[in-house]
Amino acid sequence: MALNIQRFKVDLEKLLQEGGKLELALLVRVHGMKKVKEAVKADGEAAKRLGNLPSFNVEYEAWYSEALAFIRQILPDRLIDFKEHFEVPKSRKDITYSSYRIQDALKGLRVTRPPYDDVVVDDKAALPHFQQQLAILKAAQKRFESSLFEIRQLVQADLFDSEIDSARELLKNKFLLVDGTDKVLKTIA
Repeated sequence: MALNIQRFKVDLEKLLQEGGKLELALLVRVHGMKKVKEAVKADGEAAKRLGNLPSFNVEYEAWYSEALAFIRQILPDRLIDFKEHFEVPKSRKDITYSSYRIQDALKGLRVTRPPYDDVVVDDKAALPHFQQQLAILKAAQKRFESSLFEIRQLVQADLFDSEIDSARELLKNKFLLVDGTDKVLKTIA
């Protein structure tokens, strides 16, 4: 089990690093390289990453899929929150700053108002959603440090071990179980 936890930690670190690069890529996309360079001038690590940024539209899809699977495993109670930052609300009647989602940004959706083509909402509205997804992933790091996480994992591992031992014993004695109950369906001859 310790190996699984270590593997999850390594995967999380990789997701967070990729997420940091994607955040910079999205910042450059919405604010321009010049403004982002000025903003990260003091942060040497971020400044180095500016030279080799991924394409947000291309890399986000892979990152989201992997992060979603990770959240489903480690923080299932935050899965809906994570998805809501990506998915367009089903009840959306109008596209506003509060109803704009990352999915809209990936499609290049931009709403303007005539006669001067004033921008009502564009991909800048997706930035806080992505930053919140990244924050949810960062919260998973705390989960690994929590003793409650370890206790739950240990109890779950013990339970699985005892169920496997029970199944082996039943198989050895040629018994079948139905729906996890102790009622014997038939004896295998």
